[in-house]
Amino acid sequence: DSGLQCRALFPLPFLQLVSALHNLTRHVVYHGLTSAEDILALFPENFHQNLKNLLTKIILENMVDIKMSSDSISRMAVPSCLLQLKIQEDAALCGNSPVVSALTMELSKETLDTMLEGLGRIRDQLSAVANK
Repeated sequence: DSGLQCRALFPLPFLQLVSALHNLTRHVVYHGLTSAEDILALFPENFHQNLKNLLTKIILENMVDIKMSSDSISRMAVPSCLLQLKIQEDAALCGNSPVVSALTMELSKETLDTMLEGLGRIRDQLSAVANK
């Protein structure tokens, strides 16, 4: 058991300290606390002032990494569409072997809806021209 191994290597007060710091950091991240005042308010009144300030500073300095990670996770949770277009150059411009290239775009649902609406309008306009 890894818990027993940790207890054999480190004294119990140290493990309690690490656990408390872990819980403090989780609380700060979960509640989105970003100011020193908010974090300092979590400590008991009789907590050593310099240690309280140091821990708050360390947490705030590392919040950038945590925030960037959580932002990327949030961004990953947003539905998106990968659209790959294969574009073939005009054969008259390229000789006998037209160049085909691929273009890939990531679109949000709103952007995809806008694009489909625009393509629908183009289709309707082309149909109107073809029917004349």
